[in-house]
Amino acid sequence: MATNNDAQYYEDRARYYKVIVGLLLLTTITFIQPHMFLTSVTFGAQLFIGLIKAILIVFYYMHLKGETLIGWTVIFAMSLVTFFFIVVMTDVHHFQFKDVSHITKQSDDVNDHHVSNEE
Repeated sequence: MATNNDAQYYEDRARYYKVIVGLLLLTTITFIQPHMFLTSVTFGAQLFIGLIKAILIVFYYMHLKGETLIGWTVIFAMSLVTFFFIVVMTDVHHFQFKDVSHITKQSDDVNDHHVSNEE
């Protein structure tokens, strides 16, 4: 005689199997994608696939599917990170000291550096 708990257990187990199969398929797509399709936007496609995988893991394996407060907290945190990322990318794009910065300066003496170390 099956109880309600047994039925719920089998439903949850079937859901977890579907999620793990989905994660495995997404992982396979992650490896195949750069060579087969959307090769011009590989970075964006990989980020999108990773986002979907992260959402599946957070919702199902961390049991946060029914939580509302954590959802709003994550949305706020992600929007804050996105805002600062956009600010930094805009600043780097309009960086006024490109020629004097050791980070953005194009070095012509790369080979000279190796030669001077060998002496």
